[in-house]
Amino acid sequence: MNHSFELPGSYKKWTIGLIVVGLITLLYGFIAYHPFEHAAHGAGANAGTRFWSVLLQNSVFWLLIVNASMFFIGVTTLAMGGWQVALRRVPEAISSVVPVLGIICFLILMTIVWGGHDDVYHWINKDVVAGDKILNGKKGFLNPVFFSVFSAVTIFIWWFLGQKLRSLSLESDKTGPMDYETGKKWINKNILWASLFIVYFGLSVGSTIPWLWLMSVDAHWYSTMFSWYTFASSFVSGMSLIALFIVFLKNQGQLEYVTDEHLHDIGKFMFAFSIFWAYLWFSQYMLIWYANIPEETGYFKIRVQGPYRGIFFLNLVLNFLCPFLILMKKSTKKNYTIITFTAILIIFGHWIDFWQMVMPGTLQGTGELMPFEFGIAALFVGVIMWRVGAFLSSHPLTVKNHPFLKESMIHHT
Repeated sequence: MNHSFELPGSYKKWTIGLIVVGLITLLYGFIAYHPFEHAAHGAGANAGTRFWSVLLQNSVFWLLIVNASMFFIGVTTLAMGGWQVALRRVPEAISSVVPVLGIICFLILMTIVWGGHDDVYHWINKDVVAGDKILNGKKGFLNPVFFSVFSAVTIFIWWFLGQKLRSLSLESDKTGPMDYETGKKWINKNILWASLFIVYFGLSVGSTIPWLWLMSVDAHWYSTMFSWYTFASSFVSGMSLIALFIVFLKNQGQLEYVTDEHLHDIGKFMFAFSIFWAYLWFSQYMLIWYANIPEETGYFKIRVQGPYRGIFFLNLVLNFLCPFLILMKKSTKKNYTIITFTAILIIFGHWIDFWQMVMPGTLQGTGELMPFEFGIAALFVGVIMWRVGAFLSSHPLTVKNHPFLKESMIHHT
């Protein structure tokens, strides 16, 4: 099988166009928002607050959803799933973006933390922490050193373990057909590395990283469900991104062993985790609303009764109601047009979800989406398209010699 792929000219033009728009937007942000000018400590939001808040929201969101592709590979590997082998190169390509976006995200985080931008993270201001009982109690982990070291280690481990799994997959293209014993050893090696990735993914994305990167924007508030909520948002967006690239490649006449049955299963993930996200959304909100404890309700008060009310409930419509109604039928999960529309809707909806995680805690008073936000998002989308395109055009689109390839080729649900 010589499943090489050359990127079409339209793909390259869109990639370059989005990156150019993003860079122009970034330049505009430097000029308009003066991001390196500081207000007096404790003075609250200033012009640069939106600049760093938007970069924080976009960098974390896009990094988590490309990393979700490797989580998908990891869990299906541990489950001994054969159905996904025919399309495996797509999530591998998406996960190859992790080191690029990881570096970008880390640089943004470090600039915010070590640049003294306490309008984003209030806990970096030592004077504020010293006079605040709650922040002082959390300074053991909410401090610049711990934040920096843990963030660096986490991004590195995501990259290292993801690269190991990708390299094992690419090695199978060169080894030739495997006999039973060789295939068994190769599968066991994949299971070992996948298990290490899943364990650390659970300890980071499923626990600590959302606390540090997102929840600490509102450092007085906490929710034990927040990390699961963030995971559900990023994973369903990651599955939607996989669906978009599968449809694109199928329309280019590629992935000949990927059928409507495979797309149907991807659609099942999109449907199921949209419901799971809604379950967590409701559970987190309902428990805090019912208890009505002041230190918990402050987080939702500005979102439900303040200027972010429209965004808060639009979030529920885009991320639950629409996917639930659209993907309920089996036929819609096999329809390229409907899956593409729904995938874009889900990604945009959860981008909005991350926006409302960050902005009320930093900007406080305004709930309007600005063109600047969309321009920065275009930059990240362009970077993802660039790296995914480079991976897809550099490697065979079918995992050759995988012991489960035949199972995937005849997959039927």
